[in-house]
Amino acid sequence: MNGTKIAYKSIDEYILQFPLEIQELLISIRKVIKESAPDAEEKISYQMPTFYLHGNLVNFAAYKNHIGFYPTSSGISAFKQEISEYKSSKGAVQFPLEKPLPYALISKIVKFRVGENKKKAEAKLKKKFDVVRDFD
Repeated sequence: MNGTKIAYKSIDEYILQFPLEIQELLISIRKVIKESAPDAEEKISYQMPTFYLHGNLVNFAAYKNHIGFYPTSSGISAFKQEISEYKSSKGAVQFPLEKPLPYALISKIVKFRVGENKKKAEAKLKKKFDVVRDFD
């Protein structure tokens, strides 16, 4: 079996592989995520565009009939009502290509995930600080 799987080095490289109309959607999603999480770092994880801030924030990817958006299971469960019209699973939601993308909803979910990751990071730091203080 020939393992010629492409290893993307950047989100730009990932986006450029798609037809122009899909590229435009991916660029728009990327922009919404950047605006909603300006301190997040861009990277490729699991061969998908990923935003990282104190841990994985969200991923997204293009498929034949939909855009997959992966805000982790907490991002899905927190917005269960708002995403009910879309096909979803424990950690993903599928936005069909034939419908307009819900940019405001994507922004809300990303902002929720930013808050969640910041709280986790602060709790971790506090715990670390408490352990250090116990040694004084």
